[in-house]
Amino acid sequence: MTIPYTAKIHHAIFFIFFLFFLTGCNAKEEPLTQTGFYFDTIIQVTLYDEKKAGCLDDCMELAEKYEKMLSPSLEGSDIWKINHSSGTPVTVSDETIYLLKTALAYCEMTDGQIDITIEPLNSLWDFHADPSSSAVPDNDGQDSRLPDKKAIAEALTHVDYHSVVIDGNTVTLQDPQSAVSLGFIAKGYIADKMKEYLLSQNVENAIINLGGNLLAVGTKPDGSPYQFGIQKPFDKHGAVITVLPVNDLSAVSSGVYERYFYQDDVLYHHILNPQNGYPIQNELLGVTILSDSSMTGDALSTTCFVLGLDKGMALIESLDHVEAVFITIDYELHFTSGMKTP
Repeated sequence: MTIPYTAKIHHAIFFIFFLFFLTGCNAKEEPLTQTGFYFDTIIQVTLYDEKKAGCLDDCMELAEKYEKMLSPSLEGSDIWKINHSSGTPVTVSDETIYLLKTALAYCEMTDGQIDITIEPLNSLWDFHADPSSSAVPDNDGQDSRLPDKKAIAEALTHVDYHSVVIDGNTVTLQDPQSAVSLGFIAKGYIADKMKEYLLSQNVENAIINLGGNLLAVGTKPDGSPYQFGIQKPFDKHGAVITVLPVNDLSAVSSGVYERYFYQDDVLYHHILNPQNGYPIQNELLGVTILSDSSMTGDALSTTCFVLGLDKGMALIESLDHVEAVFITIDYELHFTSGMKTP
């Protein structure tokens, strides 16, 4: 589903983690934008050349293509077929194989703290209701928002990325009750593909926003950087905690304030620990990654959150052309050494 582009943007329509400031543009360089709903989130592509307006439709077609390929909930997608294969081999596209192999490399790197077979656990948790609401006790007096402990224990027996076997373009789940999800990496890959397409069409200035995964193409038309604001965790008014100038880079965040709920004054958020079935608890509120590749940033934002401040910081410092900002529970900002702090 797409919403036709308009000639001007007067305010940000929807961002999960970032606010995007359209400032410093001349009137003749007013942005064009198109918005759609894919991957269960609002996406938006913005560019500045009226002659390239047709590229916006093409970007939405790319979004639809990859949703049909990678969505775990869309019947007939590669991921849906793998998860409903009952353990039989499934033949999938080259791109799905590439993403699965890349995702499995992160599983190995984190020794299973990232696990693409976490879907049986994800399905037990409901983070879509009002995050500030309290759970209503069920008939047994239990908190209905919290999964049953026995159900979590059962789901954990089916979380093991080693059960994913790839042979050429064939994928087999050795545990028929397992299920894979590429949610921590897919949107970044799709953003990279959109940027690749825009560059092939000689688009020099654009912003791709896939539900908060932001990717800048070049700079603003006047040569100044885009300004990406990192959302202050839990701020109801969308205030920013810091603003990053970004040229031709991806900015991706993961944090406890994306999807969450409180129960008995305890915060439960959507980033789950595949080793115990409950949300990660490690003194972090969020991580933002700046990188050339949005797929890399997408994967690393979750990976670094899971690893925690010290190990996550060490990982980023070991990589070239990648920087990060960590937000700890005291709302302190921790920048990697290559960042120019505001």
